[in-house]
Amino acid sequence: MQILSFGDRRISRIPEETLRRVRILFVAKHVFWQGGLHHEDGNHALYHREIREVLEGIGLNLQLADSYEALFADPGCDFVFPLLNRGGFLNSEMLLPLLTTRLGIPFLGASPILRGLSDDKHLTKLEAQARGVPTAPWAIYRRGMPVLQDPCPRAERLVIKPNASSASWGVRDATSWAETRIAIEEIHSEGHDALVEPFLDGSDVEVPVIHCGGLPTILPMMLFEQTDPSHLRTYQEKRDLVEREQKYRLVPFEGSEWAPKIAEYTKIMAGIFFPFDYGRFEFRLDERNGKLHMLEVNLNCNLWSQKVFGKSAELVGWSHADLIETILCESLLRQGLITQAEAVAA
Repeated sequence: MQILSFGDRRISRIPEETLRRVRILFVAKHVFWQGGLHHEDGNHALYHREIREVLEGIGLNLQLADSYEALFADPGCDFVFPLLNRGGFLNSEMLLPLLTTRLGIPFLGASPILRGLSDDKHLTKLEAQARGVPTAPWAIYRRGMPVLQDPCPRAERLVIKPNASSASWGVRDATSWAETRIAIEEIHSEGHDALVEPFLDGSDVEVPVIHCGGLPTILPMMLFEQTDPSHLRTYQEKRDLVEREQKYRLVPFEGSEWAPKIAEYTKIMAGIFFPFDYGRFEFRLDERNGKLHMLEVNLNCNLWSQKVFGKSAELVGWSHADLIETILCESLLRQGLITQAEAVAA
C-alpha cells in the first residue's frame, strides 16, 4: 500500500452546501465542559471542548451529545463524530461504532472490527509479528485464564497494563514474578485483560497518519524525548494531573537515519487497518543501542492541539482547525456524503 510523500499533503475544505445539508452529531464525554482540568480525565475535558469549538467554527450543522444513549435510537443525523472511547467497561471503544453501524449512519474513524483489532494490543502485536515488524516479546492474560509464569517474558523489568489501555491508564511495572502476578490480578479485578512485556529503554516516536486523497498519509513524525530513558510515563502525567518535572518533551523527529525505516513499518501497519480516518502509530526507539520496536496502534487517537497531531500539523503550516476539517472532509468524501464534484469545487 502506498504512503503519500510529505509533499502530497493538502488541506481539504468542506463545501458550503455540505455544511448546510449534512447534520453531524458530535459525541464526547466532556462536550459540555465549562471548567479547567477534570479531576479524573484531566486535559481530556479541555480537548473535548476544544474540538467542539473547532467544529462550531467550521460552521457545521452540529448536534451535541455526551453519552452512548444518544444512539440507542435514531438521533436524526447524517454523520457521527465519536470521541466517547473510554466508557468504563471492557472494549467500550467499540460501542459507538457499533451503535452507528446498527443505525446505518456513517461515522468518523474506522469500522468496529478494526477499532477492536487496534485497541487490543495483543492482536495488534500479532499482526506486526506476522509481517516482520519488530515488537517486544509479550504475554496476554485474559480474565478467567490461569495466571501462570511460563508464558511471561523474562526481563529485569516488566510493564503490565490493561490490554486495551489508552493514555497509559492502569500501566505499572515490576521486577519479579511475584510483583507481576499481583499487577495482573489487580488489572483483572478492575475488569480488564492484562498484557505483560519487557520495559524498553528509549523514547517514543509518534507517527500520525490521516486518510487523504484515498490513501493513508503520514504527517511529520514527533518524538517524546525523555530525559531519563528508563522513565515509565504515567496516565497522570499524560493528562496533566501531576507535574511532569521536565521528564520528557514533545519535539519534531527530524533528520534521524531511523525515519525511513519507521515510515516503512508504518506503511505496513497502516495497510492492516485501512480504511481509517486518522491514527497514531507508536514505536520505541533506543538510538544508543540501535533498537527499534513497534509499541501499538491508536485509531481515533487524541486530536487535541497540544498533542501529537496538533503539533505535527503545525510543522506543515496547518492550523488546528485545518487539521480537523481535513480529517472530517476526507471521511465525508470517502463515505459518499460529499461528491467528488463538490470536493473539486470547494
